[in-house]
Amino acid sequence: MKRKLVLAALALGTSSVLASCGGAAKTETAKAEGTESAAVEEKKTEENTAGNKPNVAILLNGTLGDKAFYDSAANGAKMMQEELGLNVKTVEMTYDETKWMPTLIDFSEDKDTDIIIVGTWQMNEKLQEVAPQYPDKKYIIFDSAVDYTKDGMENVYSVEYKQNECSFLAGAAAAMSTKTGTLGFVGGMENYVVNDFLVGYVQGAKYVKDDIKINIGYVGNFNDTAKAKELTLAQINQNADIVYQVASTAGLGVIDGVTEKDKLAIGVDSDQAEAFMETDKEKAEHILTSALKRVDLSLFRAIKLETEGKLAWGTREVLGIKEGAVGIAQNSIYDSLASDETKKTVAELEEKINSGEIEVDTAFGKSTDEIQKIKDSVRP
Repeated sequence: MKRKLVLAALALGTSSVLASCGGAAKTETAKAEGTESAAVEEKKTEENTAGNKPNVAILLNGTLGDKAFYDSAANGAKMMQEELGLNVKTVEMTYDETKWMPTLIDFSEDKDTDIIIVGTWQMNEKLQEVAPQYPDKKYIIFDSAVDYTKDGMENVYSVEYKQNECSFLAGAAAAMSTKTGTLGFVGGMENYVVNDFLVGYVQGAKYVKDDIKINIGYVGNFNDTAKAKELTLAQINQNADIVYQVASTAGLGVIDGVTEKDKLAIGVDSDQAEAFMETDKEKAEHILTSALKRVDLSLFRAIKLETEGKLAWGTREVLGIKEGAVGIAQNSIYDSLASDETKKTVAELEEKINSGEIEVDTAFGKSTDEIQKIKDSVRP
């Protein structure tokens, strides 16, 4: 059942081409400083209010075009528009942190915005400061959670992901596909979410190949593609033939690097081979698979529950393989690059995680020293 759900969702697409559709509602993408005519906005608001449908704003603390995390969130907006007929505004606040708080406050004060969605740990404290000041607004934060011991969080729903589970599968697939016995990992900023990807990746790789080696590096941000490519080329020079990128926009540099050197990448968040297929087939063919963190599905699910009056505000959820929120991309590229044994093993491991037979390790709750020991266990 879960596999069918994920495949059906994938058919909707994971790249974020935000286009107008046949319904009355329309999804928009705007820079933080962008505006739209008041008349058009008023008409959309009236249409949604008449149907008791909330007006939604998704504030991205980055930019579209990463073919991963932010594009997945934007695809969630597209799903809300197409499937639920909502008015959803997707705002690129860019990587300029000085824009984040003012934009969050602007939309909190906007009488026509009902639900505001933000993401990542970088927005956590900002949301905790703003949400109590606007108790009539509703907020969703994804890939992070607010502190519910604080006052005023009753209007916030938090959704996080078991990225360690999809990374376990990615690590197993990579370890069974490597020809050199050495893999690579390029993260964006070193934090608990990125290291949760890493911990699962290491565990999955070692599960099928105990003596696997992994080169590990961090860009230091999520937008420096040149630095990510530099790290990738260095890891390839150190014998890595498959490099896993967990770096959002910066991760595009990893895909550049492996394509240039005719090695393989593992994408993140969205099906990145599918995202590149039409625009750059060569890059698509150098992506073994992608660790899927279905931000789009989780946001769509949350808003759908809200339209049904069922979303539990003031709570936190963590979604994984069992809920269909994470997994790995199984497309034509994966079919051609992965051996039958690899595909069979990965499918079996997914079922074992789903049933609880395999418990995937996590970075959350671990000390810096404990995480370092995990890194050292696969050091080349």
